[in-house]
Amino acid sequence: MSAQQLSDLIRFARHNSPFYRDLYASLPPHADRLTDLPVVDQQEFWAANSLHDSRVLTGPLSEATVYKTGGTTGSPKFSVYTRDEWRTFVTSFGQGLVDAGLRPGHRVADLFYAGELYASFLFVLDSLAHAPVDNVRLPIGGGAPLESTIPTLRDLAAEVVTGTPTTLCRLAEQTLSSGVRLDSVELLLFGGEALFDDQRRLLAAAFPRAEVRSVGYASVDAGLLGRPVPGSDARVHRAFTPYSVVEILDDSTGEPVTEPGRPGRVVVTSLFRRLMPIIRYPAGDRAEWTGTGPGHFRILGRAEEGVRVGPVSLYTQDAQDAVTAADTAGHVVGTQLVVRRWDGRDGLVLRLATAPGDDAPGAGTEGRAALAQAVITELETVRPLYPDSVRAGFVHPLSVEWARHRDLAVNPRSGKLVRVLDERPTA
Repeated sequence: MSAQQLSDLIRFARHNSPFYRDLYASLPPHADRLTDLPVVDQQEFWAANSLHDSRVLTGPLSEATVYKTGGTTGSPKFSVYTRDEWRTFVTSFGQGLVDAGLRPGHRVADLFYAGELYASFLFVLDSLAHAPVDNVRLPIGGGAPLESTIPTLRDLAAEVVTGTPTTLCRLAEQTLSSGVRLDSVELLLFGGEALFDDQRRLLAAAFPRAEVRSVGYASVDAGLLGRPVPGSDARVHRAFTPYSVVEILDDSTGEPVTEPGRPGRVVVTSLFRRLMPIIRYPAGDRAEWTGTGPGHFRILGRAEEGVRVGPVSLYTQDAQDAVTAADTAGHVVGTQLVVRRWDGRDGLVLRLATAPGDDAPGAGTEGRAALAQAVITELETVRPLYPDSVRAGFVHPLSVEWARHRDLAVNPRSGKLVRVLDERPTA
């Protein structure tokens, strides 16, 4: 299926989807520009898109593949693609893999997750099969035991490894612990979640010959979002023109941002999906235009990834920035926020992972304690309400818990790191 003209897509969705018909009911009959249309409310979208009697779909669910989405951040939801839509999806993404560094003859290990209606493993495998350059595909999967994955990578001389940053870091940790060298690996392609500097250090230690790049920017609900832009910043992508339109909207006004360097939320319109139209759909991320090329934008992280601890709102990026500022020697290779409740108050624990062989940052126990305090000080500086709330007796003081990367909690279905782990009792 070729990309549709926007005006045709709007008319089709308005005529055939009860959800979009209601959403656009107050608009003029010939509204055909994105700025004429309201941004989709995700909660209302998914409430209308139930698996049975969906008000979003434009026709009966008689020929499609059903995928599950939202398992990391909320209750699972279901996205559907016809065979033609899926072919367009993976063919376009496969073309972007060349920008990510895929070369003719590369042996590529797919360590994304499969099963339980999850899309990423099949999506990457099909994208590789539809890429414009020949490649050898190794469908290992993220759920395979590392004890068998590592020999497979070694015996088949894998040159490219794809997976979530969490999966790649666990692979790196295991190779360092076991002393195995995977010298054939020259490219690590990550996707599905952000990659932070602390994780890059772990990957560099385990795979010193490998470049680390984005596999591309997409999601099973929003569809095609951005193809990689070669360069030193793996966060920079460009829209999959003419198959999707990416907008960055001002947080306050909702108006499209046009100038570089001004952050806003990412909204996407898919021009090739008709069964389940995606028109001005919030992708859940923040980004900014870079001004370095047509349609180039930099992903800045999840729009609302954080937690409330007592009266204090904290974001994962706050904690990540605090670790980066304090850990100048590069001991920390993973960060997780753990929220607990005891003695009638909430408390936040920063779970910091170190690499194998790095048992004592700095100078033994004292060095570790000093690093922990430095991280806490940095975080309290950017979120002064937290120490104020400690003094007022609202929350427990910040604390640090040391761990290995393998000890960090992950989503069992997707393999992605759970950035915020809420261990507070719900009953």
